[in-house]
Formats: sequence, C-alpha cells, structure tokens
Amino acid sequence: MPRLSLDRGPLLPTLLLGPAAVLLGGLLAFPLALGVLLGFKDASIGEPGAFIGLENYRYLITDPVFRITALNTALYTLVTVVFKLALGLALALILNQRFAGYRFWRSVLLLPYVVPTVLSAFAWWWILDPQFSFISWALVKVGLLDHRVDFLGHAWLARGSLMVANVWRGIPFFTVGYLAGLQAIPKELHEAAAIDGAGDWQIFWRITWVLLLPLTTILTIFSAIFTFTDFQLIWTITRGGPANATHLFVTLAYQRAIPGGALGEGAAIAGFTLPLLALLAWGALDALRRQE
Repeated sequence: MPRLSLDRGPLLPTLLLGPAAVLLGGLLAFPLALGVLLGFKDASIGEPGAFIGLENYRYLITDPVFRITALNTALYTLVTVVFKLALGLALALILNQRFAGYRFWRSVLLLPYVVPTVLSAFAWWWILDPQFSFISWALVKVGLLDHRVDFLGHAWLARGSLMVANVWRGIPFFTVGYLAGLQAIPKELHEAAAIDGAGDWQIFWRITWVLLLPLTTILTIFSAIFTFTDFQLIWTITRGGPANATHLFVTLAYQRAIPGGALGEGAAIAGFTLPLLALLAWGALDALRRQE
C-alpha cells in the first residue's frame, strides 16, 4: 500500500497556506464584502437598514462635499507623489555619494518615516497652529508679515500645508528605494559613458534614469496607494476642515459612517475608491512581475 507523502503534490502547500488564508479571509475579505454590501443599504449605527440599490451612489454624485472631496483626493495624491518622487530622487543621488558623515545622514533620513504618523501629525498641527506656529512667529519677527498666519483656517493654505506634511513624511520611501536602485547600477556603465565623452546630465538621463524606470513605476504606484488612503495625517490635523476643504475619500467616509452614523453612505464613499485602488494594486503587481 503506497504511503501518503506530504512533500509531494499540493497537500503540504495547502495545509501550510490554510491558516493564513482563513486569517486573511476573516480579517480582510469578510469586512470588505460587508462594506460593499452596506454601500447598497441605508444602514445606520444600530439599524441594519434596507436594500436601496444604487441610491447612496446617486446621492453622492450630486453631493457638493463629495465632489470637493474627489477633487481634493486627486490633487493631494498627484501633487504629493510628484514632489516626493523628485525630492526623493534628488536626495538619493546626494546620499549615494561618499562624503563625511554620509552614513549618519542616511540614518537621519529615515526619521520622518519611522516616527508614528499620529505623533508626526501632532507635531505638524503645532507647527501650523495660528497661535503657537513658530513659522508665523518667525515671519512676523523678521518683518515679512505683520500678523500671524492661520495656515489651517483657509482652504488652500490648509491643503498646501497638508501636502507639505505628507511630502515630508513620504520622501524617505522614495529615497531609500532609489538609493537601493542606484547602488545596484554597475559603476562600469557610468565610467564607460564618461570615457566616451558623456556629461553628467547625459549619463543620468540616458543610463541612470532608464535603469531606474522600472523601480520608479513600483515606487510611484505604492506611494499613490498610501497617499490616496492617507487617513491619520488628515484626520489628526484638520479633520477634513475648514468647511470640508481638506477631506479625502477615507476621511469623509469615516466622518459620515462613524460620527455621522450613516454606515451605508460611508460604505458607498469607500466603494467609490475600490476600482481605482484595485487598478493601482494590479499595476503594482504587474510592475513587480516585470521587475523579476
């Protein structure tokens, strides 16, 4: 009678993956399915609600706050990712050089990324506060302004301030990624190009940047996902204010569902983000496969 061997066939991999699949299904798949279902109901806290089809989505399309939120989310994601990419690449090119203390500065660079988001958000809230902001104090002291600036009290100032905070926090992600990519490029390519008479800009544009393009795709997609769903920074500093001017999809969904009690409406707002997030996730996985 042949013996059953666990190290052959699909049995062992299935047994090993089973607990993780159950855990992920319970913690991710089930809440996701429940959230999608709630988006088609008029559920509220304490009330299961009735099935209303696409009514929540129809209402949101005509909701001016939702429209502002859609614009804010697109603008916030696009602007911050572009600046994080550019500044992260610039810092990576600098830190890829050998100079006195370069190891120390590489370590310091990680601080914005490793500090808990809520803690750094509180620091930025203090920096931008109209009464305690040292930026306003310094500008008044040097005579550039005659009064303190309320960075979080005006729509566009608040949007710009949050973008600065997000860029500050997200630069290390790009810098570390690009630094790893730069160190993987053979130095012989740069040396051969220099011998052939290529300048620094030509070497960067025709060799370095071309080799960094696959990595750039991966970093950009992941950063876009993180920025698109940036809840802690926005909610801690402005809670979507002033006058709903800084809401993202995630903060508006939370505000409508939890403090507001409209679970169905909040779930519908989150449902609007699922197709785009799924597209970004597919792009990230495809880029990783191509990288391999």
